[in-house]
Amino acid sequence: MTASPPTRIRVWDLPTRLFHWALALAVIGSFVTIKVGGEWMVWHERLGYAVLAMLLFRLAWGVVGGRYARFGAFVRGPGAVIEHLRGVGATHAPGHNPLGALSVLGLLAVLAFQAGSGLFTNDDIAFEGPLARHVSGALSSALTTWHRRNEWVILALVGLHVAAIAWYRFAKRRDLVGPMIVGDATVAGSWPPSRDDAMLRLRALVVAALCAGAVAWLVR
Repeated sequence: MTASPPTRIRVWDLPTRLFHWALALAVIGSFVTIKVGGEWMVWHERLGYAVLAMLLFRLAWGVVGGRYARFGAFVRGPGAVIEHLRGVGATHAPGHNPLGALSVLGLLAVLAFQAGSGLFTNDDIAFEGPLARHVSGALSSALTTWHRRNEWVILALVGLHVAAIAWYRFAKRRDLVGPMIVGDATVAGSWPPSRDDAMLRLRALVVAALCAGAVAWLVR
């Protein structure tokens, strides 16, 4: 039996792609504004709220989103990761391989900690997170310290993410950026395309609005 020829299908739905690039811009903006400081701290705070809302959206979209955006399509156990590293694992679905799934989960986790801890931070001068008054001064100071230290964890994971993309591009001749822009990718085997119609996008708008509303309620 001959293997199915490579086919080009929709892998990443539009909401997933918009989330990806919007999150990247918000994270970059957060780093820039915290380093500039001063009046830009207002925008650092707003970008933190945006990151938190987007992370809530991604968690929800991992359950109700397009076929390959759902966690069930790419999150696997440690055994699958080890087999993938050894090159003996089963064929994975289009999108993230088992190791890439760990990268995604790791980034989501450290960004969630960064955005969440930022709600309780203070600089003992002019800035205080919207929820800092609900915890003790000691806990607020501890979270502020870890909020700053976590920057290095984020930078390390982002660096690994970019390095992996470059390695796939130049060593394996596989473009991972293009599909996250246009949505379509060439895949080996016979895989169904992800849904990406108007109703799915309307669902994403509803989910995004609910997540934004939840964050707005939380910080006010």
